[in-house]
Amino acid sequence: MRPGLAALALLGLAALGGCQGKPLPPSAARYMVGEPYSLGGVWSYPKEEFGRSETGLAAVLPDRRAGRRTTDGEIFDPVRLMGAHRTLQLPAIATVLNLENGREIRVRLNDRGPAQPGRVVGLSARAGTLLGIPAGGTAQVRVTVEDDPSRALARGLPTEERNLVRVEAAPTAAIERESLAPLPGARQVERPREAPRGVAAASVAGDAAGLPPDPLPEQVVQRPPQPGRLYLETGSFFRRDLAQRQASRIGARVEAFGEARSVQYRVRLGPFPDVAAADRAVAEVLAAGLPEVKLLVE
Repeated sequence: MRPGLAALALLGLAALGGCQGKPLPPSAARYMVGEPYSLGGVWSYPKEEFGRSETGLAAVLPDRRAGRRTTDGEIFDPVRLMGAHRTLQLPAIATVLNLENGREIRVRLNDRGPAQPGRVVGLSARAGTLLGIPAGGTAQVRVTVEDDPSRALARGLPTEERNLVRVEAAPTAAIERESLAPLPGARQVERPREAPRGVAAASVAGDAAGLPPDPLPEQVVQRPPQPGRLYLETGSFFRRDLAQRQASRIGARVEAFGEARSVQYRVRLGPFPDVAAADRAVAEVLAAGLPEVKLLVE
């Protein structure tokens, strides 16, 4: 190879190595809930739910690129145990149990999604691998928010949604004083002990110390498989006539649930023999103009 060509080749290899070794941008994680939004033709209404547990279908996120920002400002990395959820507060720590094979892991939910309707959670490539879910595939799962670590994230991360009012102390001038002898018969008491300065800083440090590890460790727990059947729910009502009106539009049925004094009525389709049939039902319901649908496993 001529000297000029060899030099060009070496420069190209150096540039390629520099791109591959480029460090990821620093994380700017913040705690957030967010406003209602539409994704994939379905409306979602985010809210804080530290005790939420739900079933549905999980999908592996198609994005395998590392370095993009997630919804809460963190850095997405497909080799870490990360996930996307449509409505939960971000970030949150959740256990994801594959109901079909019994594998369970912990995942850090830090993004919105998945985009495909009828999916309860989107998983990074590594999380999908540990749960036994192939790329492009789905699995019946149960997603359970872990209360303590999720609340620790809510306390320990900065947020733009809850602006706390900071009251500054009024400036004090220097005060001259002198000690006087106690009056006859008076009993002298000890001066109350003042709290040491820096308590607030210590409290903040304590919150930070209680944050869950990032990245989460790869720990797979094996539980008994418990697969179920797929149902499609399109809404719940306090009045049967309203539920029946919606059900008649899509050929669904109305089911009562809850206690006698607070009974509600939900509109349902299913069970479906497989995921493909459930997805067809989701598409038909969306085409009928009903933007709130969810697939459940029971």
